[in-house]
Formats: sequence, structure tokens, C-alpha cells
Amino acid sequence: MAKNKQAADALLASADGVQNGANIPAVAAPDTIEILTEDETNPPGHTPYDPTPKASAYAVALGQLNRVADFMDLEDDMRLYLRTCQRELIVHFPVKMDDDRVRMFTGFRVHHNTTKGPTKGGIRYHPDVTLDECRALAMWMTWKCALMDIPYGGGKGGVIVDPTTLSPRELEKMTRRYATEISPFIGPERDIPAPDVGTNAQVMAWIMDTYSMHRGYSIPTVITGKPVSIGGTVGRESATGLGITYITRSVLKQRLGRSLDDTTVAVQGFGNVGSWAARTMHERGARIVAISDKFGGIYNSKGIDLRMLQRHMAETGTVVGFNGSDALSNDELLSLDVDVLVPAALEGQITKHNAHRVRATILAEGANGPTTPEADEILADKGVVVIPDIICNAGGVVVSYFEWVQGLQSFFWDEGEVRRQMERILLSNLEAVIGTTTRRRCDLRTAGYIIAIERIAAAMKVRGFYP
Repeated sequence: MAKNKQAADALLASADGVQNGANIPAVAAPDTIEILTEDETNPPGHTPYDPTPKASAYAVALGQLNRVADFMDLEDDMRLYLRTCQRELIVHFPVKMDDDRVRMFTGFRVHHNTTKGPTKGGIRYHPDVTLDECRALAMWMTWKCALMDIPYGGGKGGVIVDPTTLSPRELEKMTRRYATEISPFIGPERDIPAPDVGTNAQVMAWIMDTYSMHRGYSIPTVITGKPVSIGGTVGRESATGLGITYITRSVLKQRLGRSLDDTTVAVQGFGNVGSWAARTMHERGARIVAISDKFGGIYNSKGIDLRMLQRHMAETGTVVGFNGSDALSNDELLSLDVDVLVPAALEGQITKHNAHRVRATILAEGANGPTTPEADEILADKGVVVIPDIICNAGGVVVSYFEWVQGLQSFFWDEGEVRRQMERILLSNLEAVIGTTTRRRCDLRTAGYIIAIERIAAAMKVRGFYP
């Protein structure tokens, strides 16, 4: 079933773990969608580990909001407004496969909040995408954009599919049909998608081209994360991982009085975010001792050679079996005695079931929503410093904003300028978060949410309600 697998493998970003059932109704794949066997989805000789059971992503997002709303004593009307997604689209669409079969796919696009501007958020291709997950991720994007003080609300979308099972032609056809189905929902001043798990710059190029063909002229600002050759920005690919490094380095210095030099780091998930976080931390002196992907993990107390690991992955499609390393399970990686733990896979990885085993000093959230509210309480009691996703991995949306602005102006920056501006925005907002922790006597997540909610509430009150 898998065709041109080497080309397709690059499209599946870090995907450790599986989304469990939601606490609210979620749309499942139609019965006609083919169920892939293990042999069709795994590299030969590798079996995925059984991930830690996870809570509903939307339940986690609402739990985090409720916790902070209680802390702020937020009025009921505002609380109700912020917990509700503004628009939700579900699409079912056919695609003719290479063997002339017609296969039905299900996709989503959610807009959480448009008070501050057009919505912004990734498109995810993964077998376990649900409406529940898109709602949660859109909500987290709202907080992230507000905290970064950029004029976006939160959005998210996805298709229920494993992209590694599609040929490049099938992937393009599916992407173009999905883009057509959601085209009434997206636009440069309405909703600007970006890459996420299972998608990349090529997928964004197909979406941009499809949307432009419908309008009759090129509209590069409908999407971010595009190739540089068609209006993308330099520095976008590394932005999220590099931003994690900037933020983690600053927190290490302020909280522990130390640098990244010889800091031990474990990274869960080795897609775009995890690989760039590992690489940029290593370049600044950190020792990467453990890495995992959806098939398992590796460990070397002396440090992992990232260049050799990239070669190994190009040959095998996984970090598993890397020469000179020991095999490691997901649970073992999360419980390693390291200075920094970077969960950079999917949401809901650290829960009340395993948080007590976390021994890292700093937990830097590379993924969106990797830690549940119950786990937050356990980690706080243990003295673990949790750098929340809405500040830790915000480098991606900041540089996506830069790409959008450059596209609107048709004036492009060099990579040095992109990195300088990203670091400036990230660290200035980190200072605001740390200042709020002191004034309000709260943790970093609560402080970040307070700032984001106050900014959205202020904008909403100024705009008023229509009609």
C-alpha cells in the first residue's frame, strides 16, 4: 500500500501517541475509509510503543482555561465567550486514488476567536485528528497569539489520514480537494493556515496554488510556511525549535543561574519541532541524551551525535536502532533524570498517571497541550518548572506572522533579521510572563493565560457586540 515511502515519510512530523476519545462528540472517519494494517504503516522491523493514555484535548484546554478563570475571578459572560469556538467546519470529500478507487476523507477547520484579527493555525494530517482536537488546538492558538501580542485569533484544521500511506500524487490531490472544501473559511484577512503534524512547505504550496486558481490570481498571503520561492520566509522551518531554545536558555539563566552548556536534554518527538530544538540546543552547548519518535526512543548518557542520527533516520525512517545508543521506551524517556525535558510530540503526553515520575528540572513544552491540568499540579508540587506551550513554542507563529507581513508588503527580510525579531518578541513577552508570576504569585502557565485573556477581553470590550 505504501508508495514512494521515502518521499512521504518526510511529511509525517513528530507524532508520539494517539488521541483518545473526546468528552464531547467528535467526528470519526467514515466506514469507507480504509483501515491500514501495522505492516502498511510501520517501517520493517519496528512496532510503535503503546503510548500513555491521554485525556480529551478539548477537555484539557477547557480545564486550563477554567483554572485560570477561577484564579482571575473572571466574569461568567467572558468565561463563556472564551470557551466557545466561533466557527466549526466539517467536510467529507472524495479523492480518486492511483488505482482508480475512490476514497472518502474527512477534514475539519475551526476558528476559535477573531477578536484580535484573522485566525491563525496549522493543518494537521494524522489518523487520529478529531473535531475535539481541532477545537483545543484552535483555543491554544488564541492564547498564544494574544500572549505574543500579534493581531491573530486561533484556528486549526486537519484531515483524518496517515500521509505516509499516500503516494505524492494522491497526497497532492487530497490536499487540493481539502483546500477547495475549506476555501470559504480561509483567506489573507480571514484565516491563514500553516504546517503542522503531517504537513510541510510543499503541502502549503498546493493549498496556496489551489486557493489562487479559484480567485484567478496569486494570493501567497493565504498561507504561511510556504517555500521561499513562492513567498515564504527564510527561517520559518527552524522557528519553533529555535524559539524553544531561546526561551529555555533564558529560563535556565533566570531560574537556575546557568547556561545551556552541558545541560542534559531529553526530547520526545523528532519531527520538525523536536529535531530543530535538539539541534539548536546542541549548537549552544547542550548534551542531548535521549530522543524518541512514534516507534520508540534511544538513549546515550554521553550525548547523541545528531548528524549521524539524521543519516540513520534517512535510511530507516526512525531513530530506533541508532548505533551507540540504548533502546528507550516513551515512559522511560519522560522519567529520565535530566535538566530539561522537551515534549515535542502530540498533546496529552504528561498526565496524572505519569507526572509523578518526571524528574527533569525544567519541562519545556514543544508540543501544544502536552501537559494536563492534573499533571501541572503534580509537577508544581515536585518543583518542576513548566514553560507553557503558549510561550515556549510560540516562535513558529511569530515567524508565520512575519511571513504574512512580508507578503502583504512584498518586502522580504534576511534570516538574521527574522531571528533577531523573533528572539526580541519571545523574550520581551517572557519577561512580561515572569513579571506577572511575581505580582500575582502564580506559575508561568497561569501568568501567560492571564496576559492573553486580559488582552482579548480588553479588545472585545472596546469592539463591543454586534448588533
